[in-house]
Amino acid sequence: MDAGTATIAGRDDGHEISVDAGRLDVGRVHHWLSTDAYWALGRSRETVERAVAGSLNFGVYDADGRQVAYARVVTDLATFAWLCDVYVDRGSRGKGLGTWLAAAVRDHLAPYRLKRFLLSTHDAHEVYAKAGFTPVRDSGNWMSMSFE
Repeated sequence: MDAGTATIAGRDDGHEISVDAGRLDVGRVHHWLSTDAYWALGRSRETVERAVAGSLNFGVYDADGRQVAYARVVTDLATFAWLCDVYVDRGSRGKGLGTWLAAAVRDHLAPYRLKRFLLSTHDAHEVYAKAGFTPVRDSGNWMSMSFE
């Protein structure tokens, strides 16, 4: 899925964000998610590849071009988006990359004027709040299903 030009943001320190799925280091993303992300522990490489193929992907790259963070969005680019699998490499944390990534995703999707843009987190509420996310006020309407 493609939604615009490849490089969408850059910082003075050389970091950049790209939506070019071909630039992703899928092996690295799979390693991060399957070994260190509480929501995706044990996720198979095949599942990660299918998720990448069906999503709008955001890679963060350092000045040397090495991927240091990832996020993906499941969206129809008309009414709904779900931000998920946001991960910043342990060696790159503490530099504001997570907040910058969340804000860049928000800004990238803003022109689509989506009715709903959701995410779920157990431990990073402050990161997403800085990008404008707020808790779901009436979650009583939401339902879910899992095939796992």
